[in-house]
Amino acid sequence: MEDILIIKAKEGRKHAYAPYSHYTVGAAAEDEQGNIYTGCNIENGSYGATMCAERTAIFKAVSEGAGKIKRIAITAEGSMPYPCGMCRQVMSEFFSDDTIIILECDGKTEQYTFAELMPHRFNLG
Repeated sequence: MEDILIIKAKEGRKHAYAPYSHYTVGAAAEDEQGNIYTGCNIENGSYGATMCAERTAIFKAVSEGAGKIKRIAITAEGSMPYPCGMCRQVMSEFFSDDTIIILECDGKTEQYTFAELMPHRFNLG
């Protein structure tokens, strides 16, 4: 049975706005209380203004008062949606080393802890 977080991430991907790359991504972040926050990638003609799906889900969770993020699923089609450097840095602010990151693409999944994905992160705290 497919993980509910992957299902929610796929639902979020349906709202992606990707007219330039045509690479739609969805994400779903789960906090310690079991609340799930979805997001999608939103591109912009000024590429620097583009927002990745995982940052959308994380910012949505934070803006709605979420506790610590315990898991996030990120889903796409065509290639595995590994988080970009900017997303990993945002994750470092809101994830603990043991936060689970589930990646899904075309029915295949990979799972990492945040520490595995970002072993030597920058952190002011």
